[in-house]
Amino acid sequence: MENAVHTPVLLKETLRLLEPPDGSGWMIDATAGEGGHSEAFLERFPGLRVTCVDADASILSVARDRLRKFGARASFYEGWSEDFFKAVLAAKETPDLDGGFKKKFFEKNAGQPPVVILIDLGVSLYHYEKGGRGFSFRKDEPLDMRIDDSRGLSASRLLASLREDEIAALLWRGAEERYSRRIAAAIVKARRAGALETSGALASVVKGAVPASYRNCAFHPATKTFQALRIAVNGELELLGKRLEAAFSVLAKGGRLGVISFHSSEDRIVKWFFREKSRSCVCPPEAPICRCRGRPLLRLTVKKPAVPDAEEVEKNPASRSAKLRVAEKLE
Repeated sequence: MENAVHTPVLLKETLRLLEPPDGSGWMIDATAGEGGHSEAFLERFPGLRVTCVDADASILSVARDRLRKFGARASFYEGWSEDFFKAVLAAKETPDLDGGFKKKFFEKNAGQPPVVILIDLGVSLYHYEKGGRGFSFRKDEPLDMRIDDSRGLSASRLLASLREDEIAALLWRGAEERYSRRIAAAIVKARRAGALETSGALASVVKGAVPASYRNCAFHPATKTFQALRIAVNGELELLGKRLEAAFSVLAKGGRLGVISFHSSEDRIVKWFFREKSRSCVCPPEAPICRCRGRPLLRLTVKKPAVPDAEEVEKNPASRSAKLRVAEKLE
C-alpha cells in the first residue's frame, strides 16, 4: 500500500449538494485529510478557492502536494477546524497560521465568508496505512491514535487509566459495540499482565473476548473497538457540536454546510444540530424576547441523508456506513 490514496466518499453527492453559487467563492474543507474532496471541487468549479484544514501535519503535507497544481486557489491551515473558524470569525492573525495565511488573508475574507463548508468525519486511508499510530487493527504499531500527536493521551495510556466500566461505556458510546462489557473485561485482564502498547495486541485481545460467531462476521471483530477508542482519544463527539456551531457562525448567508458521518453517534449529533437550527425559534425559553425573530436559521436541502449506492460500496467498502447531511444557512 505504498501508493495508497484515500477515496473520498459520496463524492458525486457532495459535489451536487454543495455546489457553490455561480461556481465560485470560498470553500473550507474542514477535515481535509489527503485533499480528495478538495481536489474534486477545485477541478469542477474553476472559480472556487478552497482552504484545507487538518490537525495532522503529515497528512496535510500530502494534501498540499496533491493540490499544488491549483496554485493560489488552494491554501492550507494546520490545526483544528474549530480554531480556524474562530480565526476567520475574528478576522485576525493567529500564531499557528501557515501556507501564506497572514492578517491580510483574513481581512480579505472577512467580508467574503465561505459559501461552502464540508466536514468529513471519516478517517483517511493515510492514517490506516501510513500513519504509524495504531489506527488499524491489521497492523502492529504503537497504540496512539491521536490525530494531533502533540497533545492529549494516547490510546494505550487512555486504556491504562480507565476502569473496566468506563472502558465498556466508551465502547458502547463511541461505536455501540454489543460486546463492550466482555471486551472491557478482557482489556483489564490483559493490562494486568502488561500494558497494551500496540494495535496488534489490542486486536488480539478483542478477538479472543468475543464469541466465535462474531469473529466470523464480514468485518473484523475489533472494528468497533478501534473506532470507539479513536473517537475517545481525539474527543471527536465532544468537539463535533462545537465544530458545527463554529462552522455555522462563519458560513455565508445562503451558503451550504455538509457533514459526512460514519456511525450513529455522530449522525445523531449532526441531525439534532440541523433540526434545532431549522426550527422557527431557537431562543432559550427564559429569553425575554425572540432574538431570531421567529425565523429558522437554516433549511435542510435534503430531508434524508445521502448514502452511497451499491456501486460505490462495492468499489469502496469503507463507504458503506457513510451519511451526508446538507443544510443551507438562511440568516
